[in-house]
Amino acid sequence: MNRIILSLFLAFTTFFSEAQVSLNDIALEYGKYQVGFNHYLLYDTTRTYQRIFDWNNKTTPRPIPVSIWYPSDEIIKNTPQTTILNYMEILKEEEEWEYLPNEQILNWFYYANTIENTKHLKEKSEAYLSAKPESGKFPSIIYAPSYQASSIENFALCEYLASHGYIIISSPSRGFENRFLEGGTEKDMDTQARDIESLIKEISRYPYADKNKIATIGFSFGGLSNVLAQMRNRNIKAIVSLDGSIKYQYATLQKSPYFSAEKVDVPFIHMAQKDIPKEVLIEDDIDSTLNYSFTFYDDLKYSRAYSLKFHNLTHSYFSTLGLLFQERDQRQDKSDSEIMESYKIISIYTLKFLNAFLKMDLESLSFLEIKPEENNIPPGLISIESKFPDETPFSFEDFNELADGQNYDNLALLYDSIHAIHKNFILEEGKLNNLGLQLVYNPKTSGHGIKIFILALEIYSESANLYDSLAEAYLYIGNNELAVKNFKKSLDLNPQNTNAIDRLEELKITE
Repeated sequence: MNRIILSLFLAFTTFFSEAQVSLNDIALEYGKYQVGFNHYLLYDTTRTYQRIFDWNNKTTPRPIPVSIWYPSDEIIKNTPQTTILNYMEILKEEEEWEYLPNEQILNWFYYANTIENTKHLKEKSEAYLSAKPESGKFPSIIYAPSYQASSIENFALCEYLASHGYIIISSPSRGFENRFLEGGTEKDMDTQARDIESLIKEISRYPYADKNKIATIGFSFGGLSNVLAQMRNRNIKAIVSLDGSIKYQYATLQKSPYFSAEKVDVPFIHMAQKDIPKEVLIEDDIDSTLNYSFTFYDDLKYSRAYSLKFHNLTHSYFSTLGLLFQERDQRQDKSDSEIMESYKIISIYTLKFLNAFLKMDLESLSFLEIKPEENNIPPGLISIESKFPDETPFSFEDFNELADGQNYDNLALLYDSIHAIHKNFILEEGKLNNLGLQLVYNPKTSGHGIKIFILALEIYSESANLYDSLAEAYLYIGNNELAVKNFKKSLDLNPQNTNAIDRLEELKITE
């Protein structure tokens, strides 16, 4: 185990007092959707795997346990509500101790078997097992957990996002050949990045997942692997780092053959723990540069990036399980109420960031841009810095993917939202005209093409050619009345438009 990983492990697992909290203390404001939850198993047949505690030489295709949270429609009475114990049963399954009695969970896995922790197991979460998915399409979030951690480690955040209209899919952090990682190595990082890519493929099977709006969230080591995944997979449109190891292990990422900081041209937000006190740095032999150095952030050229520091939060409390079960370190941890308040703010910033860059929501973008105090966040809880590239790459293809993802509805609002983020982006008339015709002449997408022409004419209101194309679109779908109207408008702007003249003649319209 390298020194960085060892230092972080010591810093975040040396605790002395018991937490006195519950899920309700987070006080998250859930959205309009009920939350459905499923857990199941995938197999990656391109990799082999061994369950080492089965004590045999048998190998299988590499199993990938999957946890998925999603917006649901109205919950039926008999749909079971998930408890924290249900989540901890998933933890023991992923640790390959499925037959361990439940009363042994807290003795066996990481957390103290205290009265308070036992109470947590009975608490109900916001999710309902196998609830029916809501109709429509929703952005997809791949959650990458911390070092060797469970897919459910941040279930409260996942439920919160699902209630606001997101699908969140996660798998445990485990090694290539077996469940153990090597110590935060390049191979470990690559293995988790491949799992993220497997989940992207898996989520594409779901009819209610918007394949054009995919982001990643990574906590700790997962916040290193998810950056590598984005460098390799252009389907990832935004990155959330929850005190991600991209800050602590940038050198590991740089060893990857896929490394290129310039490829990170999507929005990025990093939320960091508070400064580690000098006493703890010395006692636990932690590199003091962890408090202030962030070379990856400095190297970003094309990403709209945000870096936040939470002054009341240490590393473990960026996850739900750490928040509820981890004992507090009296040398540096704040009070339970302060910790819970900060976790709530993390959840809010994550939601606003995703809303801004996946849903193109201008109110959420404004939330990110103004001071925390202007968002009714008490002074001193967080500090923020941001960077904006002179020119953020954004293509016509990017626009069309987003437009397709929302069924080509509300295109003017979409364009305004994109332009607020990408100041230099322009929708070219010729490309809009070409796309509109491509869509129109496909009988399955003719209506989408007309929506493109309507947007184009809001931007280029004096274009005779666009009116002519819109008229052709209406003619193609059999709406002769609107075809005539738009051919006439095209002629008003360009009396030499022979196509409009000929079409009006064909339609037996006299001037």
